[in-house]
Amino acid sequence: MTDTQAAIDVKGLNKSFGDKHVVQDVSIRVEEGRITGFLGPNGAGKTTTLRLLCGLLTPDSGEGEVLGLDFRSQTDAIKRQTGYMTQRFSLYEDMTIEENLSFIARVYELGDRRGRVGQALERLGLQDRRGQLAGALSGGWKQRLALAAATLHEPRLLLLDEPTAGVDPKARREFWDEIHTLADGGLTVLVSTHYMDEAERCHDIGYILYGRLIARGTAAEIIAGSGLVTFNGQGADIGKAAHELEHQDGVLSASAFGAAVHVSGTDRAALERAIAPWRKSPFRWDEVEPSLEDVFIQLMGKTSDDRYAS
Repeated sequence: MTDTQAAIDVKGLNKSFGDKHVVQDVSIRVEEGRITGFLGPNGAGKTTTLRLLCGLLTPDSGEGEVLGLDFRSQTDAIKRQTGYMTQRFSLYEDMTIEENLSFIARVYELGDRRGRVGQALERLGLQDRRGQLAGALSGGWKQRLALAAATLHEPRLLLLDEPTAGVDPKARREFWDEIHTLADGGLTVLVSTHYMDEAERCHDIGYILYGRLIARGTAAEIIAGSGLVTFNGQGADIGKAAHELEHQDGVLSASAFGAAVHVSGTDRAALERAIAPWRKSPFRWDEVEPSLEDVFIQLMGKTSDDRYAS
């Protein structure tokens, strides 16, 4: 553990809705100025965890601090220092970009509202569209506006819930460039995402499944600790191998990618026996480093087996 100040340091976080235990004993520490990615399938508990950390939901149990404040008893103070960008665009579509940001500035009772709005418009390239109705914007421009609104009050913590869903690759890249600029300035960011390439752009990641945080660290640390062995096979029609290999002993995943097949498992000997029938011309096999996707497929399978065995 480093001596860097923690923006989030919470232990034993739990939340249930009726008989559904949505967040189970989650403990997480995030250092200031870091971008932490939350990954996991729909319903895994990502959104609920984000809302618990910023005081939008009350936990059933747990203790710790967010931004140096007790995350259970000082929720109002935490909210004032947190920006939150929801999955769905939540600003007023019948108001212009500038009107939306001016409204947010009034809600936060910010001083020099006109100056702050102008700076936000310029920083995110919105000044030429300031008079355009929010509802007429494309997904990428709505994303920029939502980010401007979430950071207008200069928060210390930014929570992003699936922020790039439905936007094109160029807009996604520009969005992430801006997030890194904000983090370089000291902002702490937690972002939930389904995209593996976005997870790799985070400083560190956490993988949530069935409400439990089952993996935590940098992408490289999680891959190194997985124990996975992965082979990449190439050659004409090798995609047919994926269907056969996925049912073989020792194979945890087998996926076709164009003229290649990615095969992973934790038992090297069993994996090599599985691909042995395909080790012939015109096919070529090379051992490669597992991807994050390989690791998360392994984690999902292992956790599902453990869950149903209990």
